[in-house]
Amino acid sequence: MLATKWSEEFPNRLAAVIANSDISVSYAELARRSNRLARMIRDAGLRQGDHIAVFMENNIRYFEVVWAALRSGLYITPINSHLSAGEAGYILGDCQAKILISSHHLADVARDLPQHGRKGLVCLMTDGVVEGYASYEEAIAEYQPAPLEEEPFGSLMLYSSGTTGRPKGVLRPLSGLSATEYFKTPEGMMLQTLWGFDRESVYLSPAPLYHTAPMLFCVRTQGVGGTVVMMDKFDAEAALSAIERHKVTHSQWVPTMFNRLLRLPTCIRERYDLGSHKVAIHSAAPCPKEIKSQMFAWWGPIIYEYYSSTEATCFTHAPPDDWLAHPGTVGRPLLGALHICDETGAELPAGQTGIVYAEQTRANFVYHNDKRKTEEARHPEHDNWLAIGDMGYVDEDGFLYLTDRATFMIISGGVNIYPQEIENVLIMHDKVDDVAVIGVPNDEMGEEVKAIVQASDPGEAGPVLESELIAYARTRLAHYKCPKSVDFTTTLPRTSTGKLLKNTLRDRYWTGKSSKIV
Repeated sequence: MLATKWSEEFPNRLAAVIANSDISVSYAELARRSNRLARMIRDAGLRQGDHIAVFMENNIRYFEVVWAALRSGLYITPINSHLSAGEAGYILGDCQAKILISSHHLADVARDLPQHGRKGLVCLMTDGVVEGYASYEEAIAEYQPAPLEEEPFGSLMLYSSGTTGRPKGVLRPLSGLSATEYFKTPEGMMLQTLWGFDRESVYLSPAPLYHTAPMLFCVRTQGVGGTVVMMDKFDAEAALSAIERHKVTHSQWVPTMFNRLLRLPTCIRERYDLGSHKVAIHSAAPCPKEIKSQMFAWWGPIIYEYYSSTEATCFTHAPPDDWLAHPGTVGRPLLGALHICDETGAELPAGQTGIVYAEQTRANFVYHNDKRKTEEARHPEHDNWLAIGDMGYVDEDGFLYLTDRATFMIISGGVNIYPQEIENVLIMHDKVDDVAVIGVPNDEMGEEVKAIVQASDPGEAGPVLESELIAYARTRLAHYKCPKSVDFTTTLPRTSTGKLLKNTLRDRYWTGKSSKIV
């Protein structure tokens, strides 16, 4: 197992450190702790293909939990640490985790999670305990730090949106490989091949670990023996300080972070030595051309972009030279030949916008417990062409440009927000007759959440009801999902069959024709 290999070759090297702090874990410590937990997991009866869940902030112990699962052939589901108990509990129950590991930092929400899990769920909490949890530290202390006799490589099962607004787990078959074998495959070697990661790399992760890309990049950085510098939360100046202090060589961002970095005063931007920084990678949402051009002017030609998803149906890559020659592109495909199709499935020529499908050599995922959503992702005539709802076009040179979200997913600060989930909450309010949720322009975040409401009593439509509905949503949803504003209308545009015409609503905000619904 690689964690063991690196612990033997350079035991004192840092596997991870919390940015701008002295909180860290060495490879020797990571190996010992993950081995103890792996043995505890095995003793609890879990075997290859079983599931565990982790509900934790960006905590240094996150890494040992992940590696214990991976070295035991398990699926691990990181749960968004900003979710409410109901939201997090749904994921816990749906993934059928047999073990839940949380932290005392999230105790207020974590204390209500066990009731949502399967019967016999083992609940552990680090840094203290609340009712329903046993001490994580005490639970693993009795186990030996030696590796398991067999260590098949596990996998992540992260959650994406479902057809009803509920998130769905993206489940892939286990590889059947050991970790050492996995990191010799093209997928396992992606960081080395594309961006030059190696054992000397220092990777800055400014985003939450429950997201797909930060988790995968951290695992793969440690897989090659590099050091992860993890921020507990993003702060623009603190990120620059971390690059200087830890001599960061590689980093990953979303466009909103670029925007906040660029808003720093010049004196702060010039205060820090970024000379070690060789590769800056970004994804999660298309970056405005103007923002990216300014970042190139500041950091130089070190910015690489890729486009993928939790489902990993495709992977496009835009190195600096390609983007500068084709501004606005998200790159050419390295995985999954692209097909742009209209709503009937007919393939479109270069330059025409349609649904983005990626051709697969094999079916590489299903939506856990959602056969319907799995089938909906497939092309009507080609089972191995998969789509996740993005719209775009491919130019004559084969570069992909994203233009819209077919499903009207909201991307705010690089985070996906699903309107249906919010609509399902607001429609339950007794003063709401009908509701639509859309993304509207926001200079900093790209988009922000807006609710458009048909009030039961039109006379109540106004600021007081707006505040009441926002507060109502905030008691039931993670705050980043909640509407920033509410507009009111006498009727929402629907077809005779009841289908909501969101294009009609959205165009009023994105084309500048109107700033309010009347």
